[in-house]
Amino acid sequence: MASTYSDLKFELIGTGEQSGTWGNTTNTNLGTAIEEAITGSADVSFSSIDVTLTLTDSNASQTARNLRLNLTGTSGGARNLIVPNIEKFYLVNNSLADACTVKNSSGTGIAVPAGKAMILYNNGVNVVEGVTHIASLTIGSLTLTSPLPVVSGGTGAATAGTARTNLGLGTIATQAANAVSITGGSITGITDLAIADGGTAASTAANARTNLGLVIGTDVPGPTGTGASGTWGISITGNAATATTATTATSSTSIANAGGWAVTPSGTTLYFSYNGTNVAKLDSSGNLTAKANVTAYGTI
Repeated sequence: MASTYSDLKFELIGTGEQSGTWGNTTNTNLGTAIEEAITGSADVSFSSIDVTLTLTDSNASQTARNLRLNLTGTSGGARNLIVPNIEKFYLVNNSLADACTVKNSSGTGIAVPAGKAMILYNNGVNVVEGVTHIASLTIGSLTLTSPLPVVSGGTGAATAGTARTNLGLGTIATQAANAVSITGGSITGITDLAIADGGTAASTAANARTNLGLVIGTDVPGPTGTGASGTWGISITGNAATATTATTATSSTSIANAGGWAVTPSGTTLYFSYNGTNVAKLDSSGNLTAKANVTAYGTI
């Protein structure tokens, strides 16, 4: 009976065949065909056209039988490498300038990027990736052809700014911990900011005034006069160009300056004192009384 051949074209000697020479066939099967399938590497040259690899009934060296296929030559654009429709692993190293799709005659195949190597599996119907999951992997360095998406644990971006946008981070993400600037928006659910940190240590206006020593009617008069009874010290400093006008003052409110002068209303009379001593008064009729001389039409 004549020899037959396996899918990888190992020669299967028929019973009783090749008497005295079967050793040569067996040695070629072992030393050539099996070695190519297990560890062999062969170059596949391109010349700007697709390449088809075939296997013939021979245990002699054949490119399509090799484990590793090294793609060389000129691609002239994206190319196809068509391999036989048999079950076989391939390690494809694409040295071309363009991507090359490794496929068989019935499938769509897998595109191997330029300058990359991939492990592929030809299942006889299609060429697919040989590895789709690795339980544990240690990588010295990694280069991705496209950014890892957020759903896969990445940022989906190649720049820091786009990454922050994809992750929903605002400009505060780029600020230093000791120099944070917040504009707009609102802050809720925080502990009242202490007075020592520039706050009021309170969450209501009334408690804030209490903490700051500004209780209306006790520490300061009310804005409409409510609780304004008592004696309130009012000091006006500056000059005529910057001073303000005090009106509706009651209960002997005094206006004083650092020079020792003070003006104090009492009933219908306005008293002028110097260093605590009244030196003149002016009543509601316009009468001016002074302890010393009064000069009219003088030079000031």
